[in-house]
Amino acid sequence: MDSKTISNPHNHYGDPKAATRHFIVQRLSGAFNVLFMLFLIWVVTRLAGAERAEMVAVVGQPVVAIILGLLIINVCLHMRIGMTEVIDDYVHDARLHSLSMLLNNFFAVAVALLTVAALLKLAFGG
Repeated sequence: MDSKTISNPHNHYGDPKAATRHFIVQRLSGAFNVLFMLFLIWVVTRLAGAERAEMVAVVGQPVVAIILGLLIINVCLHMRIGMTEVIDDYVHDARLHSLSMLLNNFFAVAVALLTVAALLKLAFGG
């Protein structure tokens, strides 16, 4: 691509509304990740050296389980958007781009579902 192609305002490089939405969601999810990670560090240090029964009791508390579930979902959303940006920037073949996006979405959803399911099993089933 030459500079004339890039500087031409009639060329379109994707949906500007979607790009803005991704930018804002990426920044917000990153900020929430900082807060969630502070909570996660507190939980991990609280449970360091604890027996399994104590860990299940702590994770079984509704507030802790909800915050950990939100952490999992937020991290997966942040990961999906970040990988979407990488795929958009570096995968140029249309078919490979579509496949990569599909796999990215599938992976993010699978990780979120499996980890939330594990959290629910731990919180409710012990």
